[in-house]
This record gives sequence, C-alpha cells and structure tokens, in this order.
Amino acid sequence: MPIYPGGQNICGITIGVLALESYFPKPPGHIKNPSSLNFTVTYEILDGITVPALLNNPDGGMKNRIIEAARSLEAQGVRAITGSCGFLALFQNEIAAAVSVPVFVSSLIQVPMVHHMTAAPVGIVTASSTALTTDHMRNVGAGDVPVEIQGLEDTTEFAAVILRNERAQMDLEKVASDVIEAGQTLIRRAPEIGAIVLECTDLPPYAHLIQEALSRPVFDLTTLSGMVATCVKREPYSGFI
Repeated sequence: MPIYPGGQNICGITIGVLALESYFPKPPGHIKNPSSLNFTVTYEILDGITVPALLNNPDGGMKNRIIEAARSLEAQGVRAITGSCGFLALFQNEIAAAVSVPVFVSSLIQVPMVHHMTAAPVGIVTASSTALTTDHMRNVGAGDVPVEIQGLEDTTEFAAVILRNERAQMDLEKVASDVIEAGQTLIRRAPEIGAIVLECTDLPPYAHLIQEALSRPVFDLTTLSGMVATCVKREPYSGFI
C-alpha cells in the first residue's frame, strides 16, 4: 500500500464551494444541494455575504474574505473550487492566483467556449443584467465575446426572494415561470443566439424547462462542476475492444 502524508480531517472531497449565505430553497440541481450531485463536495460558508451584497456592494474586504475561504478549501484537500453565485466572476482571477487548484467560480467562464462551439452570439440569463458588468465578463475571458443578456431583476418571485432577500420561502413554480419567460424574451429579441449560459446558480434546477422552451443548448454551473470533477479525478473507462 502507498504511504500518504495525512494532515486532512476529511478526505475524498472533489469540489469545494464558496457558498454565499442564503436560506431560500435549493432544489435538486443547485450546487448547494449535494443530494443531486454526482461528485463529493464541501462548503465554505461566507457568513454575511449575501446575494444582494455581492451584486450591489462588492469591495476589497469582501474579496479578501473570499480568498481566505478559498485557501481554507484548498487546505481541506479539495481538487477544485467553485462558487454559489455567478457574480463571483468579479474575483475569478484573484482567487485562482491565490490557490494551487483549479478555480471556476462562475458559469460565465464557459461563455468563450460556447461562442467557439456555436459561432453565434451567446445568450446569458442572469440574476440581474444591471449588476452584471464588463468587469465580470472580462475577468472570465469573455470581454470580447458577442453576448445577449437577459436579467431577472424585473421578475416577481425570483427577484423578491433571491435579489431582495424579502423572505426565505419560495414558490418554485413561479420561479420556473419567471425564468422561462425571461428566456423567451431573450430569444425573441435575439433569435440568432446559438446557446444559453445560465449565470445564476439558482437556475440549473430549471435548465431542462428552459431548453424545452428555447430549443437551445443550455450550459450552467452544476454541469460545469460535474465536468471539472471528472477532469480532476479521472477514472478508467469501462468497456471492451
């Protein structure tokens, strides 16, 4: 048997998640619902950093706390680090530079890849189009990618619960309706879109409904996390010759 160095309290963790503080429901498909994930995961809870705080008031102090949380995840032995909000893209490069494991804190990191795959503008459904800036896009290498953006800031259920933090309880059917309507608005405005990237980590539970409504490939953080988990923990293929 090989000799391992030890030093970890818990072993076998593939992905570490920088998790904003939030208490609304996370259905299967959400990165903060490990019951639906096919890889091992742990969470570093960013107490006091909420969705509204990250979207509206990001600052250097917040960035430093997030970097320390990423270093804590690395020390716990995770193979890669992601985040529970796509707006962490603002700090993607600084977090990646601070640790020695792969970092992909936002699904937006897929935007350049999706554009290359489709040779068409990329549709982005985001929690808030007003909060999503050129800095977010540039920090994931998507500053020059043609995109069409549709936000959810004018929705009813989604905006009340997730963007304004008015309450914890949430009507999932209303959220699904909000998201599908936003996607349809996006496609009506820009039918040339080749595929959809869901910025918000709260949207993957509805990805199948979005795809059904929009007839486009749909990329999100949860499926990206699964791909990265496979890449950082390769297994032999089964089959025969």
